[in-house]
Amino acid sequence: MDRHSFTTLSEAINTLTQEDGYKEDFEAEETCIKALYSKREYQPSDLKIINSYRFEGMTNPSDESIVFTIEAKDGTKGTLVMSYGASTVQNESLIQQIPGKKD
Repeated sequence: MDRHSFTTLSEAINTLTQEDGYKEDFEAEETCIKALYSKREYQPSDLKIINSYRFEGMTNPSDESIVFTIEAKDGTKGTLVMSYGASTVQNESLIQQIPGKKD
């Protein structure tokens, strides 16, 4: 069971990074999930979604974001932020292939 209850996206990122050790930033590119700091590239099968946190925009509920906490098989831990709305830059189909919890 997850022990966190976040009010804002920035609160979630700060806590997950500083207190829980999810130091890496993951981004779903065209053909792989990239760890932005280490420059490592992963396939969805190399990763596992540990938890997810959903946020709605204060002025527009359709501005929704999800933060995924992710662990790689090599021990790398990080977050991946996916926003819905006007512009989504993440490769959603690649993210959906990562095993684990995706509320």
